[in-house]
Amino acid sequence: MALAHSSSLGKTYSLFMIKSFLIWTFTLAVCLLVVGFPLVVLMATVASLLSVVLQSLMPVSAVLLVAGTVIGFNVLAVIAGASVLTFKGIHPHEVRWLSWLHGEADTVHTSVYAACPLTCDVK
Repeated sequence: MALAHSSSLGKTYSLFMIKSFLIWTFTLAVCLLVVGFPLVVLMATVASLLSVVLQSLMPVSAVLLVAGTVIGFNVLAVIAGASVLTFKGIHPHEVRWLSWLHGEADTVHTSVYAACPLTCDVK
């Protein structure tokens, strides 16, 4: 009985870790594209200049090499970040600034309309 119970806990913990890793991967990828847009533009500029320079040395695959390296670096950075956050035990539900990910409303700001002091029970 105890063996079956501990096996079930292990499976639940494994699924919890996989779910946390996938959520962190999605969140970091979205943050890289949205918040890191200037960084993405800078990487694209450097990559295009590097591919022009390498085109004289390797005329066949310079663009493929540079594009693959830049995309691979970004994917590796997102996966490494998600792995570190997951194995440190930081779950996305514990992070306060990720409320947009859970669909929770920000209750700090409440709307007060012009007619509300007369009609609403606002304290």
